[in-house]
Amino acid sequence: MRTLRIALMTAVVAMAGILSATAQTADEIIQKHLDAIGGLDKWKNVQTMKLVGSITAQGMEMPLTITTEQGKGMKVEFSMNGITGYQIVTDKAGWNYMPFGGQTKPEAMPDEMVKQMQDGLDIQGALVDYKAKGSKVVYLGKDDVEGTDCYKLKVTRSNGKEETMYIDATNYYHIRSKSKLVANGKEVEETSNYGNFQKLPEGIVIPMTLDDGNGPVAFKSVEVNKPLAADVFKPTDTGSKN
Repeated sequence: MRTLRIALMTAVVAMAGILSATAQTADEIIQKHLDAIGGLDKWKNVQTMKLVGSITAQGMEMPLTITTEQGKGMKVEFSMNGITGYQIVTDKAGWNYMPFGGQTKPEAMPDEMVKQMQDGLDIQGALVDYKAKGSKVVYLGKDDVEGTDCYKLKVTRSNGKEETMYIDATNYYHIRSKSKLVANGKEVEETSNYGNFQKLPEGIVIPMTLDDGNGPVAFKSVEVNKPLAADVFKPTDTGSKN
């Protein structure tokens, strides 16, 4: 019995050590990731961002602009055949304007779509001050992403949404995410891949390409902390001033 108790105590101590090491490893990976992309302070200073580029879908390359203000609003504009549509989401509501199919005025987004897009309001990233945001991060071990050794971090946001992030074990860049979305009433898994990382004059590093399965996106210019028009996140049927 004494031998059994010693074995059990040893197992408990070992397990506690493993759990502690896991928690420390998650924060250690996060710290190295933040250092690699410019540092916590520089990212906390980011309040607005405007990305200009293009998305390729159905054999067409369409101009794309994404304008975001931290925690307040995001507008995604895309043009096709000289016609511009958009999606707007704020911390309270969202709208779609798709004139390509004859839509003549903005329409309110379904609540589920608003909730899904609101994650995009955090341009600083889910790992920046994640504890203060009410999120939890768990280290899931290593995995291979198309030949790249990666650390896996499971992020659970305060709203319950989960995302698995893949952090390159060599340079600590975030190169892939997997998350679950609701589309047409069904839960589906979305995989987003990030690449072509570039350092901006502000000292932060961002991916200039991404692909979430809806068509590859390539950005050619980025503006950080530039003033935005007061009405940029208000729905109109004539475009925006941003």
